[in-house]
Amino acid sequence: MQASEAAFRAGVKRPTALPWLTAASAALCIAAALGLIAPGLAFIFKPLTTVLVIAQAWQRGHDAPKQRQLVLLGLALSLAGDVFLLWPKQGFLPGLVSFLLAHLAYIVAFCVPVRFAAKPSAFITYTALAAFILSQLWDGVPAALRAPVLAYVVCLAAMAAQTATWWRSAPNDPHARWAAIGGLLFMASDSLLAFNKFAAPLPWSALWILATYWLAQWCIAGSLRRAP
Repeated sequence: MQASEAAFRAGVKRPTALPWLTAASAALCIAAALGLIAPGLAFIFKPLTTVLVIAQAWQRGHDAPKQRQLVLLGLALSLAGDVFLLWPKQGFLPGLVSFLLAHLAYIVAFCVPVRFAAKPSAFITYTALAAFILSQLWDGVPAALRAPVLAYVVCLAAMAAQTATWWRSAPNDPHARWAAIGGLLFMASDSLLAFNKFAAPLPWSALWILATYWLAQWCIAGSLRRAP
């Protein structure tokens, strides 16, 4: 197991190439989603982009194995959600559940460096923000989806609040800062997705939703310390 992991790390440890490969894959997926290139290419580049983010996380965090395992679990669950959401109607609910579980994994991961809700003000802020966003969208959410959507929003807001809690507890730690940026971007991405789905179509929605989503995941991966 250790030998195979070392081989994998050696194969992906390209600190200059990996961000560019991830950005190129994301751009191609967004172009496919916007119809600028063959739409079917999204079935390749959407999961591939998240796999590349997983590669970024895989080579990091060996000084905090529990947090690393949980971040990797969250990314793997996100990958499952990405695949489900390639079918927006049939895959929406299983995709929602996959991302809900991903956020639970992230919450536990970010409880490793600091206890849960150690900074209540972060939770108050994100609760208020989530409540406001949900109030603007609630009338457009079908009755059958209201319970899972509410559960998802609670988990998302708690995840973002816990990343902010870590940063407020360690303001000079760049890894905590990356986590907090990732949590905020995840809130932005999912708010845009929800608005586009339940309120009104957004122009160039795939660009805003997917760009903020992968930036969020990249930041969360970057919250793990790089191996020396």
